[in-house]
Amino acid sequence: MYAIVEIAGQQFKVAKDQKVFVNRLSTEEGKNVSFDNVLLIGDGDKTTLGAPAIDGAQVSAKVLKHLKGDKVIVFKKKRRKGYRVKNGHRQSLTEIVIESIVASGAKKAEKAAPKKETKKAEPKVEAKKEAPKAKPAAKKATGKADDLKKIEGAGPKAAEALVNAGYETFEKVANAKAEELSNVLSEASSRLAHIVTDTWPKQAKLAADGKWDELKELQERLDGGIEK
Repeated sequence: MYAIVEIAGQQFKVAKDQKVFVNRLSTEEGKNVSFDNVLLIGDGDKTTLGAPAIDGAQVSAKVLKHLKGDKVIVFKKKRRKGYRVKNGHRQSLTEIVIESIVASGAKKAEKAAPKKETKKAEPKVEAKKEAPKAKPAAKKATGKADDLKKIEGAGPKAAEALVNAGYETFEKVANAKAEELSNVLSEASSRLAHIVTDTWPKQAKLAADGKWDELKELQERLDGGIEK
C-alpha cells in the first residue's frame, strides 16, 4: 500500500517503513505525528482518489531527527552596475519514518467539525466591522515597520504576514508568544505553517534593544529555529 500525502506544503508518495525528508516540523524528535491531507491511496489494483483529500484517511509517522540540508549558493549580479550579492542557504528539514497508512477513519472528521462550528458561531456583522479596522492599521505600520527578516527563519513572506497581523516592530514580536506567531503564519499560508517560531520573541527582544552582537551569537547556535 502507498499513499500520496501533503506534508508541510509539499506532496510525497510514501509507503510503510519509508524514511522521508520534509520541511522542518514543530514536533519534537521521537514523537509521533499524523497527516490527514491524503490525496491518493493505492492498494494493489485498487486506487482511491480524493476530492481533493480522502475523507477519513490518515498517514502516521514518527519524527526521527531534525537537520539541515546541503548548502545552496544564491548569487545575484547586475551587469555594469557593480552589484553582486552572494548568500548561502541550508533548508531546515525533518527526517520521519512512515509507520502506518489508514484508508478510512473518523479522526479527520472530528478535527474538521470544530473548525466549521467556530466559523458559524462568529457573527458576520463582527467580521465586517473588524476587516476595515485591520486594513488601515497595516498601511500605517508599513512606513515604520522594522526589518523583521533579520530574525533567523523569518523570510520575506513570513515578515509580510507578521506586519499584516500587526506585529510590524521587533518590540511587538518580542512581547508576543511563540504560539501566537505560529498561528499568524499558519493563517497567512499553509506554506508557512512548518516554520518554527520558538526563539523569535527572544531574537526580537535583542534586536529591539540594539544588541546585534548577542543576536548574532544566538543565531549561530540555532538549528532550524531551535536553540542548541
